[in-house]
Amino acid sequence: MTRVLIVEHAEAEGPGTLGDFLRDVEADVRTIRVFKGDPLPDDIGSFDALVSMGGPMNVYEEGKYPFLREETEFLRRVINANIPTLGICLGAQLIAKACYAPVIKASHKDVGWRSVSLTNAGSKDILFEGIPGTMQVFQWHEDTFDVPYGGKLIVTSGTCPNQAFRYRNAYALQFHVEVTRGMLLDWLDTTPLCEECVRTFEKIEGTLYTQAKMIYSNFLWLVDLHRRASFQPRNNK
Repeated sequence: MTRVLIVEHAEAEGPGTLGDFLRDVEADVRTIRVFKGDPLPDDIGSFDALVSMGGPMNVYEEGKYPFLREETEFLRRVINANIPTLGICLGAQLIAKACYAPVIKASHKDVGWRSVSLTNAGSKDILFEGIPGTMQVFQWHEDTFDVPYGGKLIVTSGTCPNQAFRYRNAYALQFHVEVTRGMLLDWLDTTPLCEECVRTFEKIEGTLYTQAKMIYSNFLWLVDLHRRASFQPRNNK
């Protein structure tokens, strides 16, 4: 059974469709809510994959949110151990910071449905196997990240070029593939964008779920490959 550790940073930013998928495949999921004071595990060998979710805070607000500094160091250990890691929005920015890449204010705050495209490297990457070259995704961010030295840009867009990168076995996705209708209502309830964004979601819901599940399946495929490569048979002497 695949052991997945999920780190959450806010009540409203749970795993969404990723959580549904992991339940369907009967993964062994452990959730750490750092915003509620849950400690990160000392033993990085206690899980096969790590997922860091989104959140309303910025990676450089460590004084206000001390868990950000702790998680950055934790992510650095996990990534250096080559454990498959997936970061979404804030989680992606934390991965960038853990890999010593700058995270800075974007030219504008980006909220709503946007089109993003796979780069040449992205079209060949295991995470996007079976995914079309262009996708509609939901964005909510005001920061952006640089691609770490040694990493590869795998998704881009015209308004915010660095949408996703891969560094070793770590993936950083600026956009929200996990979003559900309920999450949109929670996030956008008091904004004028709510009705339009929910209506768009309802039109493309089937495609969104299909693409999200493909990405999740591909990630678990990578996890399985890593587990097989790391397996050391016992010496029967």
